[in-house]
Amino acid sequence: MSFSRIPKLRIGDLEAKIPIIQGGMGVGISLSGLASAVANEGGIGVIAAAVIGMLEPDFSKNSKEANKRALRKEIRKARAMTKGLIGVNIMVALSDFDDLVSVAVDEGADLLFLGAGLPLRNPKTFPLYSRKDVATKIVPIVSSARAANIIFQHWAKHYGRVPDAVVVEGPLAGGHLGFKKEQIDNPDYVLEKIVPEVISTIKPYEQQFNKSIPVIAAGGIYTGADIHKFIRLGAQGVQMATRFVATHECDASIKFKEAFIKCKQEDLTIIESPVGLPGRAIQNRFLEEVSSGIKKPFKCPWKCLKTCDFKNAPYCIALALTNAKKGILEKGFAFAGANACRINKIISVKELIKSLLEEYEREAVAQNCFA
Repeated sequence: MSFSRIPKLRIGDLEAKIPIIQGGMGVGISLSGLASAVANEGGIGVIAAAVIGMLEPDFSKNSKEANKRALRKEIRKARAMTKGLIGVNIMVALSDFDDLVSVAVDEGADLLFLGAGLPLRNPKTFPLYSRKDVATKIVPIVSSARAANIIFQHWAKHYGRVPDAVVVEGPLAGGHLGFKKEQIDNPDYVLEKIVPEVISTIKPYEQQFNKSIPVIAAGGIYTGADIHKFIRLGAQGVQMATRFVATHECDASIKFKEAFIKCKQEDLTIIESPVGLPGRAIQNRFLEEVSSGIKKPFKCPWKCLKTCDFKNAPYCIALALTNAKKGILEKGFAFAGANACRINKIISVKELIKSLLEEYEREAVAQNCFA
C-alpha cells in the first residue's frame, strides 16, 4: 500500500516524512533506542530529559552533572543510529532546565519540546534566545489557547520572535496533566475543542512573523483514524506516546511494557502527584499503598522539580518512575494515557507506524467516499 494521502510535517526548515511525533516519556522510557527507531521510520523521535541522570552511577552525589552527561550520551547515541529528526523533551519545571537546554542545543538537537510550565525565560539564561547560530526549533507544549497566547505574546514582545510550532495536549494524555482534576472529564476541555482554539490563536502570529507555525495534537491519539481526524481539524501533525511503550525499541524494561499489555480500563486512574499536578497512571499495589496513607521513605539528593514539596511528599516520584522503568513496579508505577488498556502485544516501531499509516489511508479513502 502506498501512503500518498498522509501529509509530511514541516517545522521551519525541518521536514518529517510522516506527521507523527513520538512523545517524550520520562524517566528513561524514551531514550535513544526508541527515538532513533521512530526517526528511522520518518517520524520525529524524542528523548525525555527529565531526571535522565538517575541511570548514572553517581546521580545521588552529583545529580546535575549526571543529568547533563546522560542527556549528552543519549543524543549522541541517537545520532549514531539515525539520520532522521531527533527532539528532546525538557520540563520547564525542572531545576536544571537551563543546563539541559544548553546540552541539547550544543549537541544539535533538531527540536526542543518544552512542557510542564510556560517557557517565559530571560535571554541571559536561555541560550536559544541569545545565540544566532542555533538551528534548534522550539516547540512549547500547552493545554489551552490561553496558555499558547501567553507564550507567543511574551516572546513577540520581549524577544522579537515566536516558537516554531506548538503541541496541544488534551486531558486523555498520560503522565502529568495540564488540567485541574475536575476538567479532565469535562467536555469543554476535549482535545477536539482545544485544537481549533489554539489554531485560531496562533494565526495572527503566523501573519505577524510571516511563518508557518504548525499546531500538533496530542493526548489520547491511538489510531491512524485518530490522526486523520485531527489533520482534518487543522492540526499539521500528532504526538503519540503511549502507543510507543509496547514496542521492542522502547527503552523501558519488559516488565514495564507488560504492565501496559495487562492493563484494563478500570486500572487507569488519576493520581495526585507529589509535584502538585494530577496525573494518569496504571493502578498497582504501590499506588494503592500511597493512597491509603502509607509513606515511602526517601532521601532527596536534590530538588529536581521546582514544585515538589519533597519534605512532605509521601514518596519521591523520580525514584518511583525510575524503579518502574527498571521493572521494579512494587516500588514504583507507570504513567499511561487513557487508551493504554487497548494495547495487547509488543511489536516493532516499524510495524506500529505501518499499521498507523494503513489506518490513516483507509480513513482518508472512506471520508472521501462520503464527502
